[in-house]
Amino acid sequence: MNAEPEQLEAGLEIRYVDDAGQAAACYALMHELRPHLASSAEFVERWQRQVALGYRLMALWRGTKPVALAGFRVQDNLVHGPHFYVDDLVTEAASRSAGYGQLLMERLKAEGRALGCAKLVLDTPLTNTLGHRFYYRQGLLASALRFNTPL
Repeated sequence: MNAEPEQLEAGLEIRYVDDAGQAAACYALMHELRPHLASSAEFVERWQRQVALGYRLMALWRGTKPVALAGFRVQDNLVHGPHFYVDDLVTEAASRSAGYGQLLMERLKAEGRALGCAKLVLDTPLTNTLGHRFYYRQGLLASALRFNTPL
C-alpha cells in the first residue's frame, strides 16, 4: 500500500492513521457514523485491537482535522475470495457533497487492486438511502441482505 500521503487540493491530504493520537483526532468524525462509541478512549482502544487483526484507518485531512475517513481490511472467504472490505466510510456532516467521499472511494479501490483484491465489499443499513445513492454512483451494486440476531 502507498505509505506516502497523497497530495490533493490545497490544504487536503489522504494519509493513514498510524498512532493513537491520530486515532483520537478521528473520534468525533467516527462518532458521527458510530454513535454507540462512548468516548475517544474507547474508540482508540478498539482501533488498536482491530489494527492487530489487519484493520487500517485512512483519513482525508484538512490540516490536523480529519474531514472524511475510511476503515478497511483485506478478508478472504468462500463467497468473495480475497476481497477489500470497507468497515467504515464517513464524511463530516458539514462537508458532505464536497466530493470527499468520492476521493476516498477512488483511493480505496486503488488500494484494493494494489493488494490483489478483485472486489470491494461493504455493508450499509437498509435505512441509509443517501448512502445507497452514493454507493450506486461509485459503481457499487447491492448484491445481498445481511441478517443478524443478538446473542
